Amino acid sequence: MKRLQLLLTNDDGIDAEGLCSLARVLGNHADVFVVSPELERSAMSHAITMHKPLHADLVSSFDGAQKAWRINGTPSDCVKLGVEILMAQKPDLVLSGVNHGTNLGRDIYYSGTVSAAMEGMFLGIPSIALSYDGHDKDGLGWAAEFTHRWIYSERFQTPPTGILYNVNFPRINHSIPAAMRWVKLGRREYANDFHKRMDPRGREYFWLAGHPQDIREAIDTDVGALMAGDITITPLHMDATAYGLMPESSKIDLDDFSD
Repeated sequence: MKRLQLLLTNDDGIDAEGLCSLARVLGNHADVFVVSPELERSAMSHAITMHKPLHADLVSSFDGAQKAWRINGTPSDCVKLGVEILMAQKPDLVLSGVNHGTNLGRDIYYSGTVSAAMEGMFLGIPSIALSYDGHDKDGLGWAAEFTHRWIYSERFQTPPTGILYNVNFPRINHSIPAAMRWVKLGRREYANDFHKRMDPRGREYFWLAGHPQDIREAIDTDVGALMAGDITITPLHMDATAYGLMPESSKIDLDDFSD
């Protein structure tokens, strides 16, 4: 069994159970390096820090990791720093998660978990985003254990260049999943609820609380398959071009707009 060199990150923060479980499980068979935000940075999308200094503080002890750093930045910052500065050599694989909560459908555009994996993809490293439909320790630990078995199995296909995998685990409070299913993105809608409040100085502010409203969909989507109790895997790439709207001739002569 090849001993992989892994970069682990997340958007839930350095102390998150999903990240800690993943490092503990993988540390027995891989050289694990953790580079994580010091605090929760959920829904940061692909933000990077440009207008303040970034600090990489070495964590004295992190179970399962060769080294671990806490970063005062975003998940994308963590992968950039980890790959380009902190690690002596490029990792074989970037794993982002295990996130506390799923990232389905349009979540991928907001998710710090997915964006960290996307940054790994940009840097030419096979990358996987891992998310679990819950916060319970047993479920997060099970997702970490499955990830270990999966990436070391003969069935594992390394993400090809320009592709990341977005993986979601169903909650295991009723039963362990029986299947892992390749699926496309589904529809996930949110009922956004803005709460208007006043701060101690009398200034008005708003607090956003979004509640997911999953549309019942076919099992070939991430939303539908997860609701059916399967682990979902969706290959993602950066190209969002709507090719169906591209005309045969892409050139527009500006003389057509003259008076």
